[in-house]
Amino acid sequence: METKVKSACETCAHFNKDGLKKLGIHTDDFDFIVALAGNPNTGKSTVFNALTGLKQHTGNWPGKTVTRAEGGFEYNTEKYKLVDLPGTYSLMSTSEDEEAARDFILFGKPDVTVIVADANRLERNLNLVLQILEITDKAVLCLNLMDEAKRNKVDIDVRTLSRDLGIPVVPTSARFNQGIPELIQTISEIASGKIVCKPHRIKNVPKNIEKAVKTLTDQIEKEFPNIPNSRWIAFRLLEGDKQIINALRTGEFL
Repeated sequence: METKVKSACETCAHFNKDGLKKLGIHTDDFDFIVALAGNPNTGKSTVFNALTGLKQHTGNWPGKTVTRAEGGFEYNTEKYKLVDLPGTYSLMSTSEDEEAARDFILFGKPDVTVIVADANRLERNLNLVLQILEITDKAVLCLNLMDEAKRNKVDIDVRTLSRDLGIPVVPTSARFNQGIPELIQTISEIASGKIVCKPHRIKNVPKNIEKAVKTLTDQIEKEFPNIPNSRWIAFRLLEGDKQIINALRTGEFL
């Protein structure tokens, strides 16, 4: 796959000095929340810095020792708050990192989740991608480190990958700002509803489990009408996920 030093989008009307403004840490007033997720060592922090103009502004998640970074950018007069989630390989809640990332995607209700993956190790990264797509239907895959993939002769059919995942896939080399304009435009179009994602979800669930999930889903929606992705929560309750059970009992995230 060939990457370009300068994209056509950088010179179009949708990406110009008036269209994009890096806001750094000024995120008090915003129109949309964007979550940035991904495995460790995928260049996620580089993507964060490319979007916000920061060199990482960190603090702690409430009640946890896990660090978080926030920043912002303005695109075509709309302001975006970007929350850099802890780098993690899974969302199965076996560590504070996983809990913090999962809880924000689920209960923080980001308008868009950007999943950063290493184009050289895509298969390894897809585990997290598929888990996130079980939680949210507003996501974009940022296929980063494309410059290294090109050197290693790794060829990825982006169009087929996007079709199979049901979400946009944007190739980037964030350290060189390649693909970042396209990523910003895609974030904007998902947030505004111009792009409607239809993400890959688990199918062919055994009938007895499907029946239990349906029963739980109905009860969850009755008790918590505004809760996001009640079906995914029902699966976690069947698995005995203590974090989700406690969240429902205490209303901590609702």
